Amino acid sequence: MEPRAAPGVGQAPPLMVSFAGGVAGAWRVDRMEGVRGPGLERIQRVAVVEGTGAPIPTSARWVLQGVTSYERYSTLQERQALLAVQEPLGRPTATRAALISIKKSADWWALAQDERRALFEERSHHIATGIGYLPVIARRLHHSRDLGQPFDFLTWFEYAPTADDAFEELVERLRATEEWVYVEREVDVRLIREPSPKILNSPSG
Repeated sequence: MEPRAAPGVGQAPPLMVSFAGGVAGAWRVDRMEGVRGPGLERIQRVAVVEGTGAPIPTSARWVLQGVTSYERYSTLQERQALLAVQEPLGRPTATRAALISIKKSADWWALAQDERRALFEERSHHIATGIGYLPVIARRLHHSRDLGQPFDFLTWFEYAPTADDAFEELVERLRATEEWVYVEREVDVRLIREPSPKILNSPSG
């Protein structure tokens, strides 16, 4: 289990978030890819449901859940740099999104905290790379490992269509790092924000 610490200044309280894949939701699936390991059942839409106990669409074929938390491998200076430039989710122009779900290997979790930090940033430059794409790309990380979920991390990204190429570049750079050697399962779902169609009742008679 990951070591715990109090959230830092500017950190929002933990939030439970459910990603429900099915036929309902504000985000239409553009494409899905099982990058490594088993994929997920293909669905048409994803609903993002925030809050513990919030209703989840009954038509969901799968539900992935995670909790927001502090940046566990970042220094105070790195955390302040992130807070200074990152934008919130829900920007009107950010009509594209990606849900990237990651499970890391037992070898990763067998490492000590300082060893994981060294792989994550000193050698793979995960935070430094990500900062370079802010504020164009907004992100929110959700921790799932302690919830008994099939993935350890769920990262949600939102961006405008004009940032498509920048996002592809960011993902390519991160997947080329030493840290990604420890990823044993990854599913990449790309989405477009689009009102969910109304489901009409069939006429009787």
